[in-house]
Amino acid sequence: MERRRLGGSGITVTDICMGTMTFGSQCDEKLSFEIMDRAYDEGIDFYDAAEIYPVPPSADTYGVTEEIVGRWLKTKPRESVIVATKVTGPGHGWFVPPVRHGRTALDRFQIMRAVEGSLQRLQTDYIDLYQTHWPDHYARYEDILEAMTVLIKQGKVRVAGSSNETCWGLMKSLWAAEQHRLSRYDTVQNNFSIINRRCESELAQVCRRENIALLPYSPLGGGVLTGKYTDSYPEGARFSLYRSAGERQQNILNRFLNDRTRETVERLKPIAADLGVTLTALAVAWSRQHDFVASTIIGATTVEQLDESLAAKDLILDADTMNRIDEIDQDIPNPLREDGLRRL
Repeated sequence: MERRRLGGSGITVTDICMGTMTFGSQCDEKLSFEIMDRAYDEGIDFYDAAEIYPVPPSADTYGVTEEIVGRWLKTKPRESVIVATKVTGPGHGWFVPPVRHGRTALDRFQIMRAVEGSLQRLQTDYIDLYQTHWPDHYARYEDILEAMTVLIKQGKVRVAGSSNETCWGLMKSLWAAEQHRLSRYDTVQNNFSIINRRCESELAQVCRRENIALLPYSPLGGGVLTGKYTDSYPEGARFSLYRSAGERQQNILNRFLNDRTRETVERLKPIAADLGVTLTALAVAWSRQHDFVASTIIGATTVEQLDESLAAKDLILDADTMNRIDEIDQDIPNPLREDGLRRL
């Protein structure tokens, strides 16, 4: 693995990050510890959580993932682990945390209250990377960044970042930071994979020109790119659970599993076979190989799944392989959209 910098900050991380959103739902605490221990032993020092995890979010499981990660952190030297977590932001149809009043929004009150809860659950006195989970485009970015600036000055947060942010929102935040002399976002965590390549267009330009590090999540397209959903819904898999979940989860399921995504997977199989690797390793390696990506967030519900992703940690795809993947994208652009139109 390589080490890469989070934007213009002083923090460098391994270019693979351990995602934790299944810890407390698909993974019990014992298994979660085994997965994190394996990642740690393989050299991964970057771990990403959120106050709303595990998924699918609910009042019964709110904060459980951070609690599990916090207990695990106590087994390691704190300085050896880079910890990222998130404040929820507007729910947009997701569960709204019960610890804050009204509809969750991003303002100083919500952020300050959320960070104290995360610090307590994580059993640490600082968070390395604190991110807004969803943008609040009706809020003033200067208010959000002012809260982040206070937390950084207090030493409770080292670096601020965003997640699921748009190109407009990211540029608006940078403008607000410059105008009001506030801490800026150094990272953006968005969905990016072979079946969802939107980040390669405008967002990549923002990242390159403004020195923002992309932290791709779901490099396996929610597991679609492993090929496990080709003929069935495996028991316990995320999208298998989404089939009986709420409308929001079912809409996500319908986006990620369709004829276009399945065709993409079928065309990737001979490419992986020619390299002698799994589809999983191919997908993770592809994500790591973008210049605007700092660290690719992988998830796992078993140690064996983690090992499949870790097979990509030293895998470099040559130009011919990248071109073959590009040809699939040209024939089946943006397979998450039924009309195939690209969206920035």
